[in-house]
Amino acid sequence: MAESSTGGELVPAVKSEPPPPPPPHQAAETAAEVDRDTLCPICMETMRDAFLTACGHSFCYMCIFTHLKNKLDCPCCGFYLTNNHIFPNLLLDKLLKKTSAGKTAKAASPVEHLRQALQQGCEVSVKELDGLLSLLAEKKRKMEQEEAETSMQILHDFLHCLRKQKLEELHEIQTDLHCIKEDINAVERRRIELYRARERCLVKLRMYDDPTAAKPMASLIDKYSNGIISSSRNVQGWMDSFNIQHNKADTKAFISSQGVQIRDPFGGSDSQYVTQSGLNTASKRRINAQFNDLQECYLQKRRHWTSRQSQKQEEGDTCTISREGYNPALKDFQSVLTTLTQYSRLNVIAEVRHADLFHSTNIVSSIEFDRDNELFATAGVSRRIKIFEFSTAVNEPTEVHCPVVEMPTRSKLSCLSWNKFTKSQIASSDYEGIVTVWDATTSQSVMEYEEHEKRAWSVDFSSSEPSMLVSGSDDCKVKIWCTREEASVLSIDMKANICSVKYNPGSSIYVAVGSADHNIHYYDLRNISQPLYVFSGHKKTVSYVKFLSNNELASASTDSTLRLWDVKENLPLRTFRGHTNEKNFVGLTVNSDYIACGSETNEVVAYHKAISKPAASHRFVSDGDDADDEAGPYFISAVCWKSDSPTMLAANSQGTIKVLALAA
Repeated sequence: MAESSTGGELVPAVKSEPPPPPPPHQAAETAAEVDRDTLCPICMETMRDAFLTACGHSFCYMCIFTHLKNKLDCPCCGFYLTNNHIFPNLLLDKLLKKTSAGKTAKAASPVEHLRQALQQGCEVSVKELDGLLSLLAEKKRKMEQEEAETSMQILHDFLHCLRKQKLEELHEIQTDLHCIKEDINAVERRRIELYRARERCLVKLRMYDDPTAAKPMASLIDKYSNGIISSSRNVQGWMDSFNIQHNKADTKAFISSQGVQIRDPFGGSDSQYVTQSGLNTASKRRINAQFNDLQECYLQKRRHWTSRQSQKQEEGDTCTISREGYNPALKDFQSVLTTLTQYSRLNVIAEVRHADLFHSTNIVSSIEFDRDNELFATAGVSRRIKIFEFSTAVNEPTEVHCPVVEMPTRSKLSCLSWNKFTKSQIASSDYEGIVTVWDATTSQSVMEYEEHEKRAWSVDFSSSEPSMLVSGSDDCKVKIWCTREEASVLSIDMKANICSVKYNPGSSIYVAVGSADHNIHYYDLRNISQPLYVFSGHKKTVSYVKFLSNNELASASTDSTLRLWDVKENLPLRTFRGHTNEKNFVGLTVNSDYIACGSETNEVVAYHKAISKPAASHRFVSDGDDADDEAGPYFISAVCWKSDSPTMLAANSQGTIKVLALAA
């Protein structure tokens, strides 16, 4: 009988298939576990020269050998072991070497694989080699082409960027030249006006003596005025033909040679030539020495004014021109130029001799004028506040100048500040952290504040609120005081030592703080949770801050620089270099145009606020010393301008006090 009739239905056989590969993340986890199993439990790196212990754990030979020198147990389970209980794990070593070789092979590049295959004697036919070489040559050509295209793209981008930059510079230069041309015209018009006014005055004077001479004199004025206009046009024509490619030195020489000659029509000894070269030699020398800074100052002021005027014109406003025909920027720069050429040195007017027989150390830490500039006070390590009459110190030379008031203190003093309203009131801060308010009339302390925990470096009375003062200390606190209160009315905690504090002269709600964190913190006292602005730029401790105006703040640092800031716009304006200050408090003082400070070379250095280089300086010379000798251990320790005056007081660490004045 057929098989199909005798047997049941056959179950079809299913061919066994290999299990599916694990998912990628599971495979990665398995590989990671294998990798962890090959790590030495001691050094946690892949085992080298694997050795097996009697308890079944494997280690690097050097790791387990070193361990057993210190402790006879297994690092994994604590089983007792000696050097006799460890054995080479040959199988694990072999597996590790294979694993390492496999990883190296996987990491090798295709070129390395090909090189290894050829080195191992893999047979390749000539036809296969020709195809391979052709493929490699094609690949090489393609890579070279891509590299060339990339290189050309980089060069193209660079040239486009350079062209854009140079076009911007050219536009700026053309704009500057246009502004200079306008200002030259304005100056020429003003010169003509001044000349005509001068000649009209001369005509009027001559008319009193000879009335018949009036008419010819008037014609002479017109004639020479026309000559000025003609010369002015010549200068204008030269400016129009100016080519940027001209050599800079040739341009300067040509400018200096362009003279507008104006001869006195009346002849005689009053004849003169008003030319570019008519400036006196000293003024020209000062201008040449500061030419780059003056150029920067002029362009900065002119560009700023031009930008503002463009904005106003877009808003429908008209340009503002002063009565003299100047724009405000030119008038402002003229003021800078006039002031700068007016002074070139600091002269000694007088020396205040105040020898203290009871104190060998006479470092003057602070020196300040009173409200009316009639008195000045000094303080320092001698533990005394001395008040002198300025007129007596200047006009009455004597062997020893006696103070009109002398107030002893408990500790060395660091700073003084006169009340800007109450003439007899002066505040001091000392090395014990005490802030004291004194009455100079009675020589008695009015208030003492002892909240600071460390030395108080600075104190300042408000210029707008007579009862308010601020102090800063090494305890990292700024404190606001009121002379009507016995305790501080406000306290600001900071993270670094406070070296200087100063009220804004226009408002008692703004305070500038110089700190050991290299920054100036500008606070609005209505919100002390964080400063309104932080001015950064100094590289070391900020030792002084002073306001030139409501918007201009000067700072000094032991990085040997001064800096000028705009507290309204939150901008740095200028950096001044030319003095040496790396470790000492050398003083800082300001007026509307000048900033002065001391130097560790025993010099007083004065800067114009628009120029970054020193405008004048004076070195203190001890008796018997030569002016060319080294400064020795002495340094300038305090300086103070007399308000609205080119006169200042300066003191050094030797106790010498001099009255200095800017001079031509």
